[in-house]
Amino acid sequence: MSGIAAAFLCSSSNSRMTVYHQLKHMVPKLALRGQGGIGVATFMHKDGVRCASALQSSGDSVFIEEPEDDLNFRPHVAIAHIHSRSRGISGDLQPIHKNAGTSRHLSISMDGALANGHELRAELLAQGHRLSGNTDAELLLKWIECSCEKEFWRPGLPVNYEKVFRDIDNRFDGGISALVLDGEGNLIAYRNRCGLRPLEGMQTDDGFVLFASENCAFAGLDGRNQQILPGHIKYVDGKTGRLVERSVSNRRYRAKLCAYETLYLGHPNTSIEGQSLFKTRYNIGFALGGLVATRLQAEPGSAPTIVSSMPRTGGPYADGLFASLADHGVFAQREEVVATQSLQRTLIGTFSERRSRIAQKYRASGDRLANSTIIIVDEALIRGDTSQAVTSMLLAAGAKAVHWAFGSPPIVAPNYYGMGIETLDELVFWRIWKELSPEQRKKGLRFHRMEPEVLKTIESSIAASISAASITYMPFRLLRSMLPRMQSGFDLSPFTFEMPTPAGQKRAERSLRELLADVRCSESMPACDQTMKAVLSL
Repeated sequence: MSGIAAAFLCSSSNSRMTVYHQLKHMVPKLALRGQGGIGVATFMHKDGVRCASALQSSGDSVFIEEPEDDLNFRPHVAIAHIHSRSRGISGDLQPIHKNAGTSRHLSISMDGALANGHELRAELLAQGHRLSGNTDAELLLKWIECSCEKEFWRPGLPVNYEKVFRDIDNRFDGGISALVLDGEGNLIAYRNRCGLRPLEGMQTDDGFVLFASENCAFAGLDGRNQQILPGHIKYVDGKTGRLVERSVSNRRYRAKLCAYETLYLGHPNTSIEGQSLFKTRYNIGFALGGLVATRLQAEPGSAPTIVSSMPRTGGPYADGLFASLADHGVFAQREEVVATQSLQRTLIGTFSERRSRIAQKYRASGDRLANSTIIIVDEALIRGDTSQAVTSMLLAAGAKAVHWAFGSPPIVAPNYYGMGIETLDELVFWRIWKELSPEQRKKGLRFHRMEPEVLKTIESSIAASISAASITYMPFRLLRSMLPRMQSGFDLSPFTFEMPTPAGQKRAERSLRELLADVRCSESMPACDQTMKAVLSL
């Protein structure tokens, strides 16, 4: 879960802006993609590549630690990486990866993750190559370096990045977008064939070539912007500024954008097929409001109802749900009762790390909590630890009841593509599933096709586990109908267990098989292999 951005100043430009100015414009708009640190690498002819120690962001402003001892260093290329803290990565890690100690310089900024990274890492180690860390960005960088060394640098040939990335696109299984800056000032933007992680480009009217994870980063700039297609690179020549696009995919592949991009990761001002993510999330919230209204109208009591959202992600959903309640004759107030004391997202990290950040991040807000019914609206329920902590906090502050409404169906699958959801056991769905009767377990394995009464049972059980009065999921069919109409479509594997890549599917099936064995499925259900076949055939 990262944000990436790049700026290239063409030699023909007469703009007074610098690549630093462009990064300062783009980076704050990508802040939702990561708050663990920001790094930058820059290039200037005769001076080569330099890495700044950090980019420090506060609100909508960004400070770049430019070299004070060399006022003549005015780079014409820069790449930036906005990253989250993740497992195995320290908070002060320089987010830009570079191949220090080699004769040819490469720097990389990458968004996403690999599903077959373990196998690729083992292959490089078996060939005698050394890797100092365990990140997928370093792995990709080392693979590029090895390809360049073998095919081009050693024979003294210019690097053919189309060939380099064609091999990568064929071998790497996962969801990645990346920006590469080499020692000659060449800039390469790459989006792999599955298309899970977005990447946008813009040629500005004043002579810049820009790249960013989301098109909201280009707001206020004049020029032509276009997404980088899955399985493609865009190459900017370091000397001439000439921009070329090449397909690097060896086979036809049905690319899909990750659903988390639309529901959670993306900035509300980012647009897909001409529709902002704010509008999409608002519409989802409005549809969800009809379900919540039915539930509230069936419950006795006249306590005042407050509609609130989880900070930074749930606002558009809550706005839509609030408007929908009014249409259904349910009187409510729209007020934020959950305040945040930290910008750190709590999705990624170990259980203890997340618990510590959750405890520090949230506090109850507002003076009308006492004896009120609170409806908290958010995009998804993944592990349940955040919602449980917030529910307890609001009840302790005097709320009569806390209801939760989520803009997505139950999350049933891991995500190996940058979201940090590695196992099934960490998902609240599976913790509750284990407590169901054998017959309900079998029905629950239909996932997005499970019967309404089974879903209601799961909703009630999850609500009880987090001390909430109720939870309401967005029905799968309704969600799918409200997503932007894209030719490539969306990866909905979080809800369907139909993973977008072969390696991801293999890992997910292995995890499911292990989980079924843990609950002694051979005693309470059909044999594990039979159950697996039944699940995958649905």
